[in-house]
Amino acid sequence: MHFTLADLVTDITQNGAESGAALVELEVSQTGNSGGGGEFRFTVRDNGKGMSADEIKRAVDPFVSDGIKHPHRKVGLGLPFLIQTAEQSGGGWDIKSEKGKGTTVSAWFDAGNVDMPPVGDIPGMFRSILMFQGPREIHITRSRGTGGPSYELRKTEISEVLGGLEETGSLVLLDKYLRSLEEDA
Repeated sequence: MHFTLADLVTDITQNGAESGAALVELEVSQTGNSGGGGEFRFTVRDNGKGMSADEIKRAVDPFVSDGIKHPHRKVGLGLPFLIQTAEQSGGGWDIKSEKGKGTTVSAWFDAGNVDMPPVGDIPGMFRSILMFQGPREIHITRSRGTGGPSYELRKTEISEVLGGLEETGSLVLLDKYLRSLEEDA
């Protein structure tokens, strides 16, 4: 179950990371704040295996699972939860995909809508996403406010500076860095 928007973003980004992609791009933007109007929006773009129109229809159906990614599951709920949450919170969603070229998933949420879940731990979400195995590069763009501060992260650059993302010390430094970026934004 997803309790925050950060949970939804992580789940959809993980789908991209597991698609055979060499590159996963994540854009997260936020205007206003909960209860004060504005919008939370994200887009995940990958250059993985992509999906046909029929595969997209199956992916958004909560009662269908390909049985490959999670052999013990009879249902797939990542995209259906995203769609339900976006629509219930006055937002929307879009999926574009081309077989052999990749997939783009976008969703937006009305921050003033009482049914919008809490945003959650954005720095913690970015840390988890940067640790995903699979894609050679993960590129994250974060923006807040109209024309306000933003920052970008690249997995290869961060890994090079920290000497990898496997050691506890590196992950502690990464967490501090991500939290400082979010405070400045």
